Amino acid sequence: MTSLKLLPVPDSLIGERADAALAKMMGLSRSAAADLLAEGHVMLNGKTIGKSDRLVVDGYLEVSMPTPKTPLAIVPVEVPGFKIVYQDEDIIVVDKPAGVAAHPSVGWDGPTVPGALLALGIQISTSGAQERQGIVQRLDVGTSGLMTLAKSEIAYSRLKQAFRDRAVHKVYHAVIQGHPDPLSGTFDAPIGRHPKAEFKFAVMNDGKHSVTHYETLEAFPAASLVEVVLETGRTHQIRVHFSAFRHPLVGDTMYGADPKLAAKLNLDRQWLHAMRLSFEHPTQGRTVEFSSEYPADLAHALEVLRAS
Repeated sequence: MTSLKLLPVPDSLIGERADAALAKMMGLSRSAAADLLAEGHVMLNGKTIGKSDRLVVDGYLEVSMPTPKTPLAIVPVEVPGFKIVYQDEDIIVVDKPAGVAAHPSVGWDGPTVPGALLALGIQISTSGAQERQGIVQRLDVGTSGLMTLAKSEIAYSRLKQAFRDRAVHKVYHAVIQGHPDPLSGTFDAPIGRHPKAEFKFAVMNDGKHSVTHYETLEAFPAASLVEVVLETGRTHQIRVHFSAFRHPLVGDTMYGADPKLAAKLNLDRQWLHAMRLSFEHPTQGRTVEFSSEYPADLAHALEVLRAS
């Protein structure tokens, strides 16, 4: 059995190779996208295409996604740059590199956070759906930084509730195109699924309540470094809000970023990093706080911007 995905080609990906573009549009690894193309599962404007074909203006992709025959498995894989920031018998906080998924999903054959932990011999809670056991928060594949998982059942239950109650303080750093006006402020705009692109989200009148606070830390000629605090935790929230207000994250071509600037900075993902995280420990009752440094690719991009 298969499911059919219909995806309009965004302007930012016109002329891009099909495998690279499909990976960005669907959140797949490039090899998984290439496999779909090689197996004839992808059509562009009604014609089957290969991985090296280029996307065109007014293009429309039809992707037939095979339905997995068995539940998604957690595959143990050692991940370079994957760090354990803190762990005890109830929780574990990791510093996730970009290119690692929060959990297994259909079409993703790259590394996952549970798989990286399993390779280190670390077991997490068995609460939740099989492929999301122990997962109490998620980061996009292309977003690096701090992520919390539960190791015990009681921690899973209490942390899930803490995230629902917005009792977890999450601070991100992002580099956005241009200069926001005002330099600090709040986006209060509902987010829902994009009406024409299945794997994207957008500001929608009938979307879910979404609030993002930001403050400019540093300004460059073509971009700004901002600190972002999430009041809610919608999928792609930071990326969607800044894109909707015409300041997409640098490198985030899926949401309208300039591909030439991304190339200049040698970025193949959005400049977004989960910097700080604090919450009440689910069993000890004390406040725990964690922080992370910029990874090499984001630090390099900042150096180039500061030198421009």
